[in-house]
Amino acid sequence: MARRTQKKETEAKLFTFKWTGTDKFNESVRGEIQAESPARARELLANQQIKVKRVSKKSGFDSFKKNAGINAADLTFFTRQMATMMQSGVPLVQAFNISEEGMEKNKMKALVKDIKDEVASGSLLSSTLKKHPKYFDSLFCQLVAVGEQSGTLDAMLDRLALYKEKTEALKAKVKKAMTYPIAVVVVAIIVTAILLIKVVPQFESLFKGFGADLPVFTQFVVNLSNMMQQWWYIVLAGIFVAGVAFKKAHTNSEKFRHRLQLASLRLPIMGPIVNNAALARIARTLCTTYASGVPLVESLDSAAGASGNVYYSKALNQVKRSVSGGQTLRSSMQVTGAFPNMVIQMVGIGEEAGSLETMLDKVAVFYEDAVDNAIDTLTSLLEPLIMSVLGVLVGGLIIAMYLPIFQLGNVVG
Repeated sequence: MARRTQKKETEAKLFTFKWTGTDKFNESVRGEIQAESPARARELLANQQIKVKRVSKKSGFDSFKKNAGINAADLTFFTRQMATMMQSGVPLVQAFNISEEGMEKNKMKALVKDIKDEVASGSLLSSTLKKHPKYFDSLFCQLVAVGEQSGTLDAMLDRLALYKEKTEALKAKVKKAMTYPIAVVVVAIIVTAILLIKVVPQFESLFKGFGADLPVFTQFVVNLSNMMQQWWYIVLAGIFVAGVAFKKAHTNSEKFRHRLQLASLRLPIMGPIVNNAALARIARTLCTTYASGVPLVESLDSAAGASGNVYYSKALNQVKRSVSGGQTLRSSMQVTGAFPNMVIQMVGIGEEAGSLETMLDKVAVFYEDAVDNAIDTLTSLLEPLIMSVLGVLVGGLIIAMYLPIFQLGNVVG
């Protein structure tokens, strides 16, 4: 019993160390090792014929990264990794083994292991993926099933990887366009609040000894400062409550989400970017599914889900009903009034020439480039505008504080 207790205590004292060095062939190598101390880690590595250059204890941030949740970028990387290995002739189960070993996140490693174990026991990859709908949507599972049935799983995984890479790149661009101005505005509000709560009161105590009325602008800033000092916690609580309420409504209310999506299309600057991004996703999804041999009606279902906007989702459902009734894709899209003329004409040419996949790919590339160019233009325009806003806010407060000092000569005179 004493030995077991002693063993447990010894195991509890093990730490994870990150190391870099060179192997017996003088090639640079790096990795992680568990040991009681840096000296013990060096000793263990020396036994493996590794010349250690650096050993450091793994930080809490590294542990946080390892325990973080699975995101879209992780799934995109996993898909690309699997596609590359299968196209290189690596067997499916072995590809899963290699992918599992290379995963940094524990949750992603566990997900890959679960899928690998089921596939190794004889289950189809598509049916296994369907058991994880949180990570693999119906489009992903559908294309994998098509690849399994046609014996082209490697090609389907490559097509899926390309689709996810382009989709995630598009999402990142739109997020960047929306995050940058919001971040700057938040910083401006924080700086202004700090000036009002901490800096302005210092000047106010100075102004009291002037023996004269303060300028209107200065008095307004002082009153605003007094209000912020008294009610800042209520303002902060109000912002917090509003943020929580917004998040809860967005999560729980489909009607609220739909209204936000419709409103996003009408925004004066961001509207065209959101609109073009939705069209790019629709065209990219239709191109990927149609080229993979998925029936057009099912492809329209996937595109409706991938559009990310209720306006286009409803339009695509209407198109699906028309196509199911025997109408061409071009005429069905035209009737909705939701799609630009260029998209309709390109689809019509593709249908007539038997090259719908190619035309849809061109439409997707066109709108992806349009989003990219619009974001670059928006960023270049926003930078001077945001600097002007910051200048007015901060500069206005400074001017308000120095106006009485500029007029001090008149008071003395």
